[in-house]
Amino acid sequence: MQTETILYIILSGFIALFVALFQYKYMVKQKSRRQLVLTVLRFVTVFSLLLLLINPKFENTSVYLEKPNLVVAVDNSNSITYLKQDAHALSMLESIVSNAEINKKFHVQTYTFGDQVKLSDSIGFNEQQTNLDRLFHEFNQIYKQSVSPTILISDGNQTIGSDYVFTAAKYKQPVYSVILGDSIVYSDLKIQQLNINKYAYLKNKFPVEVILVYHGVEPVSSLFKVQSGSATIFSKKVNFTKDNNSQVLNFYLPANQVGVHTYKAILEPLENERNTVNNYKEFAVEVIDQKTNVAIVSDMLHPDLGALKKSIEANEQRQSKILNPYDFLTQKNDFQLVVLYQPNNSFNQVFDYLKNTNSNYFLISGTKTNWRYLNNLDLNVTHEITNQTEDYQAVLNTGFSNFIVEDLEFELFPPLKSNFGEAKFKTPFQTILYKKVGNYATESSLLATLEHNGRREAILFGENIWQWRAQSYLNDKSFKGFDNFIGKLVQYLASTERKTRLDLDYNSFYEGNSSVILKAQFFNKNYEFDSKESLLIKVTDKISEETKSFPLILKNNYYQVDLSNLPASEYNFTVSATNEKIYKSGSFKILEYHIEQQFLNANLNKLQQIAETSNGNSYFATNSNDLINDILKDERYKPIQKSHKNVVPLIDWKYLLVLIVFCLSAEWFIRKYNGLI
Repeated sequence: MQTETILYIILSGFIALFVALFQYKYMVKQKSRRQLVLTVLRFVTVFSLLLLLINPKFENTSVYLEKPNLVVAVDNSNSITYLKQDAHALSMLESIVSNAEINKKFHVQTYTFGDQVKLSDSIGFNEQQTNLDRLFHEFNQIYKQSVSPTILISDGNQTIGSDYVFTAAKYKQPVYSVILGDSIVYSDLKIQQLNINKYAYLKNKFPVEVILVYHGVEPVSSLFKVQSGSATIFSKKVNFTKDNNSQVLNFYLPANQVGVHTYKAILEPLENERNTVNNYKEFAVEVIDQKTNVAIVSDMLHPDLGALKKSIEANEQRQSKILNPYDFLTQKNDFQLVVLYQPNNSFNQVFDYLKNTNSNYFLISGTKTNWRYLNNLDLNVTHEITNQTEDYQAVLNTGFSNFIVEDLEFELFPPLKSNFGEAKFKTPFQTILYKKVGNYATESSLLATLEHNGRREAILFGENIWQWRAQSYLNDKSFKGFDNFIGKLVQYLASTERKTRLDLDYNSFYEGNSSVILKAQFFNKNYEFDSKESLLIKVTDKISEETKSFPLILKNNYYQVDLSNLPASEYNFTVSATNEKIYKSGSFKILEYHIEQQFLNANLNKLQQIAETSNGNSYFATNSNDLINDILKDERYKPIQKSHKNVVPLIDWKYLLVLIVFCLSAEWFIRKYNGLI
């Protein structure tokens, strides 16, 4: 407490004493015990009120011991069950969390992991993927500032994510690896990887690349083949040795018929091979008649051009070409969509062509766009001329209904630079993204679509969209989200199909280890998105003829259903609206592939490596006592004495208010009882 505050308190005591004595000693000549009681009550009341005005602050320091964390992460993927290690994993976990000495020394926190990391509530070993990279990345954020030795109960086999050895090296906590699985190396042939494009083109041949791997000592030979139905369309004999233990095969298969075609790659197993699941893999190709060609027309160099080209061509059904206005006019009949990047006077003949043919286009403006020239053209939009620029961030319009737009957290994307001023549309339009300046969200369009006289247009008022693609990668470690957004915009602009009240978005086939997501939009009679409708999907297995029904869940401006729990098969489906007789049907195929069953052994080397690098240790699942004893004896894990200082102002002390009320009430009662008032 400061010296100045102490002086104020002493002064308050004198003032309170003076007031009390003046009223009950000086003003009253008769002395009695009653006067003494009233003097004390008045002193306490006045002194307490003055203390509240001064409001001194008191420090309250509490000392406590903080136990270190013991983090237990259990692999919840179905590879644990496949390797017959589920009982060992549960036994190890139980021996740790039920140990009295462990609980006395540590604050035990249990997690399970597969594709995601979760606080443990139940362990069923049913996750379809294993992402150890994500596990260490998230733990590094959670336990960065604490003492938290980590027990990892896993087979060490990862199916998605970056190499977890590098992520674990950044995790500054000792890791104790509990190895689930057999360390004995058995002879095993497997299809390690199969690379293929999702689309092929009619009357062409499409490339296939397959990587075959052998684990073993003795030289072996086998036959690799690809079957379509019961027919073998490719085969090759392969030989392996201990040193030459992998082969890469490249070959071509014919695409003779439009539609989805399924193939089965087979590497004939060895005579006594224990794991034959990894000797087979299904893959599929959708044969299409032609590509959608997109022209990106610009007379300037800008990173946006490359970003647009990459995003458009991320879908193999589309290809794009960057051209200047003159070169475009010589090839204009080759394209189904034109992207006009920052047009100026040199685009005059391009606009004439688009107008005469009523062609769809995507116009992107920026700081170099000549809006004075564009305003003189007969376009469906004009822009205010200010000769000033502004940075605009984006806000998603959740009511947009021309196609499904997922929120990529546009508000966190870098701002686009554009001309300052308002745009005016001459025809009805829909806004996809609104402009945001600083913290102020406007109702002005940053990205909008228009439909007029059978022509579709889109206009983006901003350059540097390449930064959005880069930010999308930083957020998700993938360009997929942004590329899908541009792809849907291109698909909408390149299509001439009439709008229907029920639109579906799904794939013709899904890999067995990927999510099976179907999305839908439903519109009322005015073609406005209807968020009150109930949509239902009926899915019928073509083989077993079993039918299942699922509701579609509303998400932003579309409905969605996750069918990932369906087994691999071919399916017909119908999406119907509950309140109206509107429905749409289709079909898809789920390819069979159990990625977690591709492993025969635990990844012993990596689990031992991360334990050694982090100054931990590794154990097999049967050595739970050794693990517990080592952790209990480790001198690095001691409770830390910490103090907590809490500064409390006197005005927060409620008992002082009670004391003031009591003193005033008692003084009033005594005086009233004795006829002094």
